[in-house]
Amino acid sequence: MDPIAHLPAVGLDELNTTSQLLIRTDRKYVVPLTELPAVITGVDGLRVLELAGSRRARYESTYFDTTTLASWAASAHPRRRRWKVRTRLYADTGECWLEVKTRGARGATVKERIPHDAADRDDLTGQAAGWVGDRLAAAGAPDVDARELVATLHTSYRRTTLLLPNGAGRATIDADLSWTSSNGRAHVGEVLVIETKSAGRAAGALDRRLWQLGHRPARISKYGTGLCLLTPELPRNRWHRVTARQLDPTLCILVGSAL
Repeated sequence: MDPIAHLPAVGLDELNTTSQLLIRTDRKYVVPLTELPAVITGVDGLRVLELAGSRRARYESTYFDTTTLASWAASAHPRRRRWKVRTRLYADTGECWLEVKTRGARGATVKERIPHDAADRDDLTGQAAGWVGDRLAAAGAPDVDARELVATLHTSYRRTTLLLPNGAGRATIDADLSWTSSNGRAHVGEVLVIETKSAGRAAGALDRRLWQLGHRPARISKYGTGLCLLTPELPRNRWHRVTARQLDPTLCILVGSAL
């Protein structure tokens, strides 16, 4: 049974009007694909984003970092002034954005973005680098020279987006997650990354359903986890539990086979 197919649809305009959440509290869970029906059917009032008749969209992201991996280190160790810079391509439509994610008050995630040329998604042009530098400085990371940032990791996955009931926010379900770097590729099979996104710190109905099924928030970062999987010299301490226990059964790493 595909539980997503039976949910009522919501359009993008209504989703963004109801729950855009550029400043939010995130919780991530790593869940076997086989448990998705139990998760979805256990929460009343869910709606699913539908675009052009499709309820799943292909995402591709390119992450940028310093040559010393300052962004990765801030997440791995972890530091209050964490930041990520990436381009995000909506592969089904060709729409592309340049995004800066930082930490706000009380650990909230702050995401800012501007349109970006898809042809330059692996590069930061002069104007784009200037915007990134301004946003990082405003977030308390003025020592980062955005002109020196380089592409370090590519990710791809299929995403389903849910609108949670009663104005509780939204959630995303990512499948077929893969990473590519200059060192190789990694891919996980029948494992989902479910992320709830809410305006406040209170847990919503989907969080409570996941807890009821025995799932707790996991330490997983698409950038942090992926880069350490493909870079043997980087420590996995922060992500050891998720990589060794939750991803490992379906994880395939091919070092030296990067595009």
